[in-house]
Amino acid sequence: MESWVRFSAQSQAKERVYRAAQYACTLLSYTLQKNGASPDFIARIKQLEAHLSLGRKLFRLGNSADALEAAKRAIHLSDMVLRFCITVSHLNRAMYFACDNILWAGKSGLVPHMDQEKWSQRSFRYYLFALIMNLSRDAYEIRLLMEREVNGKCQKGGGDNSSAPREDSKVQQLALRLKLQLRLLAHVLRNNPPLLLDVMKNACDIFIPLDRLGLYKTNPGFVGLCGLTSSILSILTIVHPWLKLKP
Repeated sequence: MESWVRFSAQSQAKERVYRAAQYACTLLSYTLQKNGASPDFIARIKQLEAHLSLGRKLFRLGNSADALEAAKRAIHLSDMVLRFCITVSHLNRAMYFACDNILWAGKSGLVPHMDQEKWSQRSFRYYLFALIMNLSRDAYEIRLLMEREVNGKCQKGGGDNSSAPREDSKVQQLALRLKLQLRLLAHVLRNNPPLLLDVMKNACDIFIPLDRLGLYKTNPGFVGLCGLTSSILSILTIVHPWLKLKP
């Protein structure tokens, strides 16, 4: 299994490039259709998109083993919240890849008369659960860092409890508190590029299964833009490993 995981890691960069190209085609075909381009040309772009999607599924064959190995490693994390979020996320990814492999077999003709729509919906459902866990993990990491920042300022005597006068209204106090929290959030994310990239990537990705499952319908152009953005961010974490959120 370890040798297959190493091979999977080597093909991950290619899969990300294919993914970026696929969603670029989605965005391009939507833009061309809006601008009244030739139907034949749009059809060729969509055909290229379908080929790229099928190629990506080929690269992801066996990625379930990689996700299960990652889940086994996450079980040993000391932080209970991180252990739960990361383990459940990897288990959902494993199920997503398994459904995706079955879907590839159907689209490639190896398993004829397969209900592709049913398996597609299943795969996107697992994908959505994995992204929800990823965003929960990101929110937890942000909360820890914000608390650490506040505690550090308090220890240095930087706490400023008298900044809001007593005569201020509750609305003003709430607005001031919100402003301080947003400023602290921006400070934390600016000082933690891996966490910032992970939040942006997961936030972009989550619109894809939401749209495909009909939970939050957008349009192919928006889905293409989100997919392209998250793919570029993923490629950045592969080219520069220090940008990948750990563990």
